Amino acid sequence: MTTVATTSTSGTTVDPNSAVQQAAQSIISGSTNSTMDVNSLVSALVNAKVAGQTAALTNKQTADNTQLTAVGSLKSVLSLLQSSLSKLADGTSMSSFTATSDGKGLTASTTTGAVAGSYAVNVTNIASAQSLTSGVFSTTDNLGSGTMTIKVGNKQSTITLDSSNNTLSGIANAINSASDNPGVTATIVNGTDGAHLVLRSSSTGLANAINIGVTPDASSTNSPINKLAVTSSTTTTDPAPNDPNSTITVPEHTTIDGTNGWKQTTSGVDAHLTVAGTAITSASNSIKGAITGLNMSLTSDSVGTTQNLTIGQDISGQKTTIDAFVTAYNNFITTAASLTSYDSTASSQGALLGDSMMNAIKNTISSTISKGIGSGTNQVNLASIGITLQPDGTLKTDEDALTDALTNSTSTVAQLFNSSNGVAAQLNTSLTSYLATGGLIDTRTTALNADLKSISDQQTQLTSYTQQLTTQYNTQFTALNTLMSQMQTQSSYLTQLFGGTNSAGAMATNAK
Repeated sequence: MTTVATTSTSGTTVDPNSAVQQAAQSIISGSTNSTMDVNSLVSALVNAKVAGQTAALTNKQTADNTQLTAVGSLKSVLSLLQSSLSKLADGTSMSSFTATSDGKGLTASTTTGAVAGSYAVNVTNIASAQSLTSGVFSTTDNLGSGTMTIKVGNKQSTITLDSSNNTLSGIANAINSASDNPGVTATIVNGTDGAHLVLRSSSTGLANAINIGVTPDASSTNSPINKLAVTSSTTTTDPAPNDPNSTITVPEHTTIDGTNGWKQTTSGVDAHLTVAGTAITSASNSIKGAITGLNMSLTSDSVGTTQNLTIGQDISGQKTTIDAFVTAYNNFITTAASLTSYDSTASSQGALLGDSMMNAIKNTISSTISKGIGSGTNQVNLASIGITLQPDGTLKTDEDALTDALTNSTSTVAQLFNSSNGVAAQLNTSLTSYLATGGLIDTRTTALNADLKSISDQQTQLTSYTQQLTTQYNTQFTALNTLMSQMQTQSSYLTQLFGGTNSAGAMATNAK
């Protein structure tokens, strides 16, 4: 019979067989005028009954949880590996470009469709937003009642003015808080001559000029509210700086009618520039589409200069992406080695040593990393760009060789990381399969969780059975203890009555 040791509540190890033997001795002792320890007896018997099954369930639960943790670690490191190679798998990293200028005030970023090249960019002016300042008003006077319609571009908002909001500050607040504000901000500037309403378009360009129409109530026909009206238009001429009677031609910009005391403090104007000799205008200083695959941003520092904008391969970004992939792959190799390790001196092993799922994943990934892309003399592999496989399965990058390959052997790099059957594309396909719902890892995780649920159910049933058995034994042995106590009492009485071997009892004396 196999002996299974259990642990008592005090933390000491209990041998069920020994405990039963001690309990049996207590029965013998009980029959010879000793008190039987029912609790110890019941505990020993119950432990002997369930100890083997309890230990088996606990051991299985520990093994399952250890494997579940290991599978979780494997899934995590594989997910990080897949994330690191996404741009290599779809080819976007190898077709990425950067844009740089040799002057000030011009920055650019590339998008899909960019190609290498150099372009001369000359900026005449940048786009600006129109700003208007009204005539002078009192800050506290009611300006009248009616409606004021503010239009910017093709958007407009109509505000009702009455005694609750028809002061200058009330009007500014009404404009700023309008739910359908068309894109204008209002503020009050207090000058030496009084208060002025200042309006500024939120967007640059000719198309975002400000127009205000006022419709006064009948009682406000001649009230100051009428001075809030202003109309914007555009012009391509300005007064000559040194001759007010002459004009000069300038880029088209906004102007106002000048009535009602309004002044234009900043005109709205589109950006004007040339790219490779081609004239371009833009309502915004963020210019998209002027060069395919390129977004440009202008500041005032770019005005009046001609500078070269160069689009070239993003060598630095590509190196960063490849290095991140190598690091993530090495993390996978390190994790896999830990999960499948074996230490003969300590008699310990990794949770997934000899595991078929782990072996399948590791073999597939390692095989993909080491294989070549293409055939014959045209075949390339990671070593072709300076990334070599080490004896422990990790990768090592020669940064100088990688830079040289990215700079001078772009076709080799493009072939190695092509989006159809390149190294990263093949790895991504395998990883997608492993990490998918219903894939190897998900199936293993589901099975382990199901097994842990089954173990938990069995432990619950075993606990219930243990409680029932304890109650049953307690009842039986309490009754036995009571019976033995009664028998001992009766034995003492009979001894007193009839006498024992060496003495005569009361009945023996009476018999004489």
